[in-house]
Amino acid sequence: MCQGLAALPITCLERAKDLKSRLGILLHKPELGHRIRTSSKLQLGSRWSHQGRDSSQEALEWRESFDQLLKSKSGVTAFHTFLKTEFSEENLDFWLACEDFKKTRSKTKLASKANRIFEEFVQNEAPREVNIDHETREITRKNLSGATSTCFNEAQAKTRTLMEKDSYPRFLKSASYQDMTKQA
Repeated sequence: MCQGLAALPITCLERAKDLKSRLGILLHKPELGHRIRTSSKLQLGSRWSHQGRDSSQEALEWRESFDQLLKSKSGVTAFHTFLKTEFSEENLDFWLACEDFKKTRSKTKLASKANRIFEEFVQNEAPREVNIDHETREITRKNLSGATSTCFNEAQAKTRTLMEKDSYPRFLKSASYQDMTKQA
């Protein structure tokens, strides 16, 4: 019945990506994105405030480095919630999928997981395509032929750098993060 994204004409996929991009831009305009930001701020704040002062201290540690944020389960959750408001959570989801992938020991599972991750995040026109250059995409495609726990390393590193240099600074400046740290 449903043939998935592959059955859609390329123009529809391009229009969907353009729409996603435009919605992301609108969120950065305070007069247009206020209600959306407020609701995510409330979501994060209500989950966060009942956890107490220790959580606020932990949130302050996220400021030290992006690695510190990624080491914290609640930090990853807060960052993911923030990325959803920017329509860019696929970057973190890809990074997390790669981390999980590296823990896979079975060769059979390794190959099937690698293909699933590639199809979902890396290939051109993937449903949740991450922003990596063509060369990295091709290297990753070639790495799939002999899937090892390192076949996504380069793509994962590029995505991580993008989040660290782009999304992470905005997260630290966001109202939801500022609210979390005010309690400390």
